[in-house]
Parts: sequence; structure tokens; C-alpha cells
Amino acid sequence: MAKTIKVGIVQQSCTDNLEANLKKLYDNIHDCASQGAQLVVLQELHNSLYFCQTENTDLFNLAEPIPGPSTSFYSDIAKSLGIVLVTSLFEKRAPGLYHNTAVVFDKDGSIAGKYRKMHIPDDPAYYEKFYFTPGDLGFTPIQTSLGKLGVLVCWDQWYPEAARIMALSGADLLIYPTAIGWESSDTDEEKQRQQDAWVISQRGHAVANGLPVISVNRVGWEPDPSGQTNGISFWGHSFIAGPQGEFLYKASCDKEENKVVEIDMARSENVRRWWPFFRDRRIDAYGDILKRFND
Repeated sequence: MAKTIKVGIVQQSCTDNLEANLKKLYDNIHDCASQGAQLVVLQELHNSLYFCQTENTDLFNLAEPIPGPSTSFYSDIAKSLGIVLVTSLFEKRAPGLYHNTAVVFDKDGSIAGKYRKMHIPDDPAYYEKFYFTPGDLGFTPIQTSLGKLGVLVCWDQWYPEAARIMALSGADLLIYPTAIGWESSDTDEEKQRQQDAWVISQRGHAVANGLPVISVNRVGWEPDPSGQTNGISFWGHSFIAGPQGEFLYKASCDKEENKVVEIDMARSENVRRWWPFFRDRRIDAYGDILKRFND
């Protein structure tokens, strides 16, 4: 594990023009690499609009096999730049079987590993259960030349169990590609509560596990094709937090940004020595966590 890692995050808006999205991603990844990024993290489902606002069987045509065209595209970028690259793709595993899958490329362009989103939401404008089968690869860190990456996806970020298992399995970083935003009917106060809860939850994972957290969100407004809502305003606010939850960087709520941040990886061990949460865990007393509810 390197003592320090320069991490690039790409917070961008997307359109219904897939070719334009890929061109923008290509340019933004190169921009991060030109600033010295060794690891670049993209947002959730970055190739397209966030298509889960409606239930439409035609949209399964966006899915691709892994490996496939997108993995070839991102593999070439990772290899040419010599970076580790975290992507988020709509995977076609078999006819009628699809996943929301993060694919990690090592600096030689090889697929270091993948993670299939485990927690799948089904809320107004986030109809992901229609499209995605829950992941079956578990919470297993992906080994790369920079260390073990604990890659999770969006809705996973609300679950401390997922972060904990990644940490217990040796993850050096927790990484969350994300697509989350506001519906226009929410009050300003409610919008702020939602965003604060999103940030607090992930900073809590950093603190509880003594690990840096990288969270990369979409930005910009995307319409609801059905017209039933006013669409989603993705709130950006991508951030990187250190192992005590301290902010190393906070992006804006409404602008596209590429940012490279240096993370001191040695700090995690020091923090775990000061706050030995792993030492004091009562693993003999946690059996009830495996129940749906303790009636």
C-alpha cells in the first residue's frame, strides 16, 4: 500500500447523448491524470442519463456485457494513463438478468475486479428494482496496484454493515459512486436534511472504520420522461473524507468539477491506534444483527 495516493474525482452532468457523455468522461479522466491522479473515481451509471426515473423495458438496451464495449473503452484509458480507474456500468449478465456493477481497472488496463450493487432501492423516481438484480459477489475489496478498494454503490452508502464488512476484509479505502438528488416538490429545509444525512452517514463510515471515504455524485437536472415528476436535480457535493471523518475536499452542489486530492494512507493505522474500535467489538454479542427485526 502506497503511503500517499492522489485521488481524482469526476463530478459531471449527463445527457441522452451517450457519445457526448463518453467524450466528456474521456476528457475529465485525462484532466485528473494530468494533475497527477493515480486513482480516478467516476459517478454512478455515468455513461447515460439516470434512466431509473421510469420503468421502461426499452432501457434494458443500455446494458452491456462485462467485458464489453465500455470495459474496452475504460481499459484503454486506464492503460494509456497508467491509472487505477473506478467505473459504474449497467451490466447485462444474461437475457433478463442485469446488475448495477462497478468495474475497477488497474493501471495496466486489466479488470482488477467488479462489485455488483447489493442494496437496490425502489422509491419514486428511483425504480432500480425494475432494472437491477441484487449483487451476488458479496462485500469483497478489489485488489489493485494501489491497495484494496472497498467499492460500494450509492444506496449501499446508507448501510453500516456493508462498510464494516469491507473494512473487516482489509479495504484501504471506501469508495461510493453515487446518483442522488432532490425532487423539486421538497422544501428547502427538507432538501438540506436529506443532503446532510447523506454526508453524515458516509462520514460515519469513515469514523467507525478508520478509513478514508470517497463519494462521487452526479450533478445537474435530469427530466422525468414520464412527466409525473419535475425530474431530479442531482446535488453533486462529492467529497473525500479522512479516517476521522474530516473533510479533505467538498465539491459544489451545482457545478461540474474535476479535483485531485492527496490522501495520507498511513493516517488510517494511526487513527485505529487512537480509536481501537475493532479491538473493542463484541463479536460474541452481535448475533441479532442477522435478524430482519428483533420482535
